[in-house]
Amino acid sequence: MGGGAAAEGEEEVPSAGPPPHSAGESELRQVAAHVDTLISSSYSIKSFPGKWQSIRNKLAKLSSGLAAAAAGGAASPGSGDVPALSELLQGINSTVDKAVALAGACADQSYAGGKLLMRSNLDLVASRLELHARSLEQVYASGVLTHARAIVLSKPGAGASRDDMRLYVKDLLSRVKVGGPGMAASALLALNEVLREDDKYVRVAAAETPELVGLLVGLLEAGDRVVQEEATEAVSVLAGFDSYRPSLVLAGAVAALIRVLENGTGSGKRRAAGALRKLTENADNAWSVSAHGGVTALLKLCGDPGSGGELVGSAGGVLRNLAGVGEIRRFMVEQGAVPVFVKLSGAKEEATAIQAMEFLQAIAGDDPNVKARVAREGGMESLLRALDPNTPSSSKAREVALRAVEALCFSPASSVSALIGAGFLGRVLFFLRHGETSVQESALKAASRLCAVSEATRRAMGDAGFVPELVGMLEAKSPEVRATAAEALSRMVSVQRNQKRLLQEEHGVDRLLQLLCQEDEEKTAMAAARKHLLSTLAAIADSSSGRRRIAASGYVSNLEKLAEADVAEAKKIIKKLSSNRFLNMLSAIWNS
Repeated sequence: MGGGAAAEGEEEVPSAGPPPHSAGESELRQVAAHVDTLISSSYSIKSFPGKWQSIRNKLAKLSSGLAAAAAGGAASPGSGDVPALSELLQGINSTVDKAVALAGACADQSYAGGKLLMRSNLDLVASRLELHARSLEQVYASGVLTHARAIVLSKPGAGASRDDMRLYVKDLLSRVKVGGPGMAASALLALNEVLREDDKYVRVAAAETPELVGLLVGLLEAGDRVVQEEATEAVSVLAGFDSYRPSLVLAGAVAALIRVLENGTGSGKRRAAGALRKLTENADNAWSVSAHGGVTALLKLCGDPGSGGELVGSAGGVLRNLAGVGEIRRFMVEQGAVPVFVKLSGAKEEATAIQAMEFLQAIAGDDPNVKARVAREGGMESLLRALDPNTPSSSKAREVALRAVEALCFSPASSVSALIGAGFLGRVLFFLRHGETSVQESALKAASRLCAVSEATRRAMGDAGFVPELVGMLEAKSPEVRATAAEALSRMVSVQRNQKRLLQEEHGVDRLLQLLCQEDEEKTAMAAARKHLLSTLAAIADSSSGRRRIAASGYVSNLEKLAEADVAEAKKIIKKLSSNRFLNMLSAIWNS
């Protein structure tokens, strides 16, 4: 057939129009649209405005980069086959999907896992968006795309062989060492992911790159913030293993992490504090942190209103570890730790408040001067607020507050007087009557310790109504609780007015006698309870009304059994009873 005209009956081929989008360009435009949609929708979110503004800024930067890439023809036909670009677009899409889900949760104010977790997730998204923007810039501006046809290894699946894991880690570490900031950050992000997921990768990484620790510690000083953040995260992961802590310290990680605390990004500071918290679980590393100015840097972060709860939690955790060393503890006090943590003990974020209360106990120890300083800074008032029944504090917070009051305010006598004057007794009574089991037990321990302070305190407790509550606690299921209640009662009845109150309880004496011979698997607690019960009975047997109540009880035989078993205190009580005219028969037996 001639080539000049179409054959008769043959359909004419239409003329060519504009070429269709390539697969790579289509994917790029879809991702860009996804980013722009999130930017628009994020303006309606009212929760965490600062966090979402930061995310919007990073989304805008990313959107600009995607638009420039498309306009510059970076997504020309065939570029969809470039592994680096395709992988980056998939990563961006995944992060934006995560951000969309978080946006929905923030819009509904449905914070599964709490606000702290939501803040952490928002920070993570912001960090990843920044990383994507830098990676995109690296791909299109530094020539990486030209060489991107080199193989990019996929992450091995679950149950992968050691060889596959080794090859993947080797590839990532090569990118960290020879790549630009964008490539290094991407590789570190991927490395951190596998290090967190499977401990085997930690061992593989160390075996594959003996200089791994030195490499990561060196990157803590990186000028690129994202590289620094991801290197800090990797160091934090390694710090979770006892075997790597010595090498991290020897490589200079402590000093470098403290510099990140002082000059890094918010995310970098959180990760650095987390790494130091792990490193200082080994007390030998405490001096290294202090020597490099860590105490001052950590206290500054804890006292900064701009520090988030997660950062304060990690920084406070480091300081708590350091407080185990006496000289460092005294240095903390000199540097102003007490007012910082008294303020934090009243924080709205309960985890922060709990940590602060525990830290104040640790830093005060047995030092009366530090305890007095806690009181001067308003520590007592802060702790009592946590014990206010009208506040929404959790059981955990109330237990910690009770222990803190006991540790910090039960001496000297002036502190106890101030404590009672501030309404502490009423709050302890409330939790003895209405508290959950764990809080009730903490309140009982505090009451028992308070009984031992002074006679004036015992009188005040009797006037407040503690005797009936302590008698009631003798029926608790827990043998330890019964023993603690018995101990408190034995102290309370050293005051005569409290003896009368005990005798006024309808079944008070019966309960004391009944418990004398109660069998329990907890032999130690049972023996302690019996000792205190006998002490209480001996005190009330000093009065004729007390002897009459004991003699009239249907459980007096329990006392007789102990006397027959040659229990000295029981025999003394029986001898007191024998002088009572209602027990002439017993008198004849025990005086024979």
